[in-house]
Amino acid sequence: MRQWYYAPIPPPPSAKSLVLAILLFSLTLATCLVAGTQFAVAYSHNEAVSIDELLRAFTLFYKDPAGLLTGLPFAATLLGILLAHELGHFFACRYHHLHASYPFFIPFPNLAGTFGAFILIRSPMRTNRALFDVGASGPIVGFVFAIPALVYGVMHAKLVPGLANPAHAELIYGTPFLLRLLEAAFHRGISPDALLLPPIGRAAWVALFVTSLNLVPVAQLDGGHILRSLNVRAHRFLSLALPVGLIALGWLHFWEGWYIWGALLLVMRFLRIPPVYDPAPLDAKRRFVALLALAVFLLCFMPSPISIPPSSP
Repeated sequence: MRQWYYAPIPPPPSAKSLVLAILLFSLTLATCLVAGTQFAVAYSHNEAVSIDELLRAFTLFYKDPAGLLTGLPFAATLLGILLAHELGHFFACRYHHLHASYPFFIPFPNLAGTFGAFILIRSPMRTNRALFDVGASGPIVGFVFAIPALVYGVMHAKLVPGLANPAHAELIYGTPFLLRLLEAAFHRGISPDALLLPPIGRAAWVALFVTSLNLVPVAQLDGGHILRSLNVRAHRFLSLALPVGLIALGWLHFWEGWYIWGALLLVMRFLRIPPVYDPAPLDAKRRFVALLALAVFLLCFMPSPISIPPSSP
């Protein structure tokens, strides 16, 4: 006999958490402005991104703060996409009467200026439908917001022969399948390695990369929520097999970051996952959306998102 679980509408997050969310967003905006400035300088000079340029951009905080405004297109685009992603989760939680925090951004002085964002869900997943909706809403909404920015970026990409030449590049960015499709449509016959994306396009690239990481069907990632709502056994198996596979990608020299990500997911695999009280199968509409989520993952995933040319120190 099927059981039904009812819950009152949870109260909105506290004012204290709102202050924390605004503070973290402000700090992330600052670090993303720095990241955007280095992309803007590289784009204006027809050059690949440089670590030295990133370090110089940080000095603008006390030398010339107004100079950081050149990073605003990148920062606004990336934060807008990430915010759309997290609000997708947030409103799915509100729809299913789950208590969730405001989105918290993670500032970090790396090439993107952030490690993404997250929300805290303080209620148990009462139904399979809630588990699926919360997991799928974020990456799909974020992906929809990323597409116009990526199209704009491809349309305004510069042809820079030798861009990926080790003599001129410290880092080489990978090309997700969606970007290859767009570049083939707008720049037929031109190698993607010779195209330099503007800051808005690079922000969309970062968003696609973050989306692919979130959609890995493991543990309590978004992809894990989706797979678990479809098949619990497959979720248990892949939560062990896929992290090992990602570590193997690092061992095969695709990207050393897979060592860290794979190890982190292995740890998450052994953390306790709260039960779902109503495991009723998903309806046909949600199963179709699950296929869309899989397509989004395949369009965004890059085995080698960032590589260092062999001759680089």
